[in-house]
Amino acid sequence: MAIVVNKPIPEFDATATGGLKVSNTSHLGHVLVMYFYPKDNTPGCTTEAMQFRDRYKDFEKAGATVFGVSRDNMKSHDEFKAKLELPFELIADTEEKMCHMFGVVKNKIMYGKKVKGIERSTFLIGADGVLKAEWRGLKVPGHVDDVLKAVKALKKSA
Repeated sequence: MAIVVNKPIPEFDATATGGLKVSNTSHLGHVLVMYFYPKDNTPGCTTEAMQFRDRYKDFEKAGATVFGVSRDNMKSHDEFKAKLELPFELIADTEEKMCHMFGVVKNKIMYGKKVKGIERSTFLIGADGVLKAEWRGLKVPGHVDDVLKAVKALKKSA
């Protein structure tokens, strides 16, 4: 089932760093920011994670919980989180269930070969479990600020 803006997100269950269980209902009552990224410890993904880290207190103040999601395993996530001192949890989607549900698995060309990769994307889910906004195929510079603005606007309209 594909996700659609202004519709509830479909059911899912996942495990994040710190042993945290995350599902479509686990954070009802809280605004969620879920950002999908290709791979731990790559330049763009490291920059994006650090930008979410550096603005984390602003997201918290605006009432949002941030999660990073990639296909990396928990060991990779634990090391990435520790190395960058990330204050938020990372979801290990090793079976790509969430990636497919959110429609972020795309055909890419890498070194002249077709590969399936993760399209850098962010989703803003309201406290009611409804998808409020999405950013797909985005570029890292300025993105975190755009998401934070949307979170603050959502808080004002609530």
